[in-house]
Amino acid sequence: MTTFDVTLADIEAARSRIAGRVRRTPAFESPEVSARLGRRTALKMEALQLAGSFKVRGVFNKVLTLSDAERRRGLVTVSGGNHAIAVARVAGTLGLDALVLMPKVTPRFNVDLTVKYGARVELCEDAAEAFAKAEAYQSEGRLFVHPYDDPAIIAGHGTLGLEFLEDVPDLTHVFVSIGGGGFMAGAAAALKAKRPSLTVYGVETVGAPTMTEALKAGEPVTIRATSVARTLGAPFATRRTMAAAGLFLKEIVLVQDQPVIADLSWLLQTEKLLCEPAAACVLTAAEKVAPSLPDDSVIGLVLCGSNLSLGDLDAWRKQAV
Repeated sequence: MTTFDVTLADIEAARSRIAGRVRRTPAFESPEVSARLGRRTALKMEALQLAGSFKVRGVFNKVLTLSDAERRRGLVTVSGGNHAIAVARVAGTLGLDALVLMPKVTPRFNVDLTVKYGARVELCEDAAEAFAKAEAYQSEGRLFVHPYDDPAIIAGHGTLGLEFLEDVPDLTHVFVSIGGGGFMAGAAAALKAKRPSLTVYGVETVGAPTMTEALKAGEPVTIRATSVARTLGAPFATRRTMAAAGLFLKEIVLVQDQPVIADLSWLLQTEKLLCEPAAACVLTAAEKVAPSLPDDSVIGLVLCGSNLSLGDLDAWRKQAV
C-alpha cells in the first residue's frame, strides 16, 4: 500500500502560508449537543469558512506553493461542489485564470457560486468525462488542481486540526466526514501527530461509501453516489487517502440520509448554523458511537461546510416527512 506522504511539518508550513487568507473558524463546547450525546462535545464551525467550506485551506496552500510561471498557465479542476467554489474564490482573490469542469448534474446553486467568485465553468456528461477533459487541458499547459489527491491540498486541510486542538486541548474523539478523503487525511494527520492517543472516526453516508468500498476492496473503487450529501460523492478514493484512512482512523461510520437531514435542521435550529449534509452527518454518526465511549470523553465534531440551497433543504425536509 502507498505510504502517506504529508507530515506535521508540511501542515505547520501550510498554516504559515495561508495565514491571513482564510478564517480561523471558531470552536466551542455546545451544551445542547453535549446533552444530546451524553458526553462533552465541541463543534469546529468550519461551515463559517470563506466560500462556505474547508476547501479554501487546501486550495490556497496549493496555489501559494506554485511559481509565478505556473500560476500564469491557468488552473483547471474537476468538481461539482465545494472544491469548485474554493478554486473560484482563490483564483478570483489572486487574479488567476481558472476553469472548472463540472458534471451536468451539478446543482445550479454551486454553478452560480463558482461563476460569481471568478471561474469559468464547462459542463460535462459526468465526473469521468470531466477528469478526462482535465487531462487534455493539462497536456495543453493548464495546471490541474486535484480536488483531494495532492499533498499540498491535504496539508492545507490539516490546518483545521491544529486549530481545533488549540481551542479544545482535551479532545479525545473526533468525527470527520469523508468524500475523496483529502480532508480526513489532513485533519486526522494533524490531530494524531499532536495527540497520538486521540481517536478519529471517518463518516460516510450509505449512498456515498467511497472510502468504505475502497478499503474493502484493497484498492480504489469507482462508485456512483446516490446520497443527498453530494459533496461526499467523490467517484473514487486514492491510494494516498486510503493510506491515511488506514493509519489514522479507528473506523468509518456509515449513516443514512434521512437522519442526516433531520440533524441538519436540528443544528440550524439549535446552534444557528447552516450545515450541508456532508457536515451534519458527523452528528448523526457521533450519536451512534457516543454511548460506547467513556463517560469522560470529549467529542469533537467537524462541521465542514455550508454550501446548500434553501430550496434543496425544503425539498429534503418534505421527503423526510
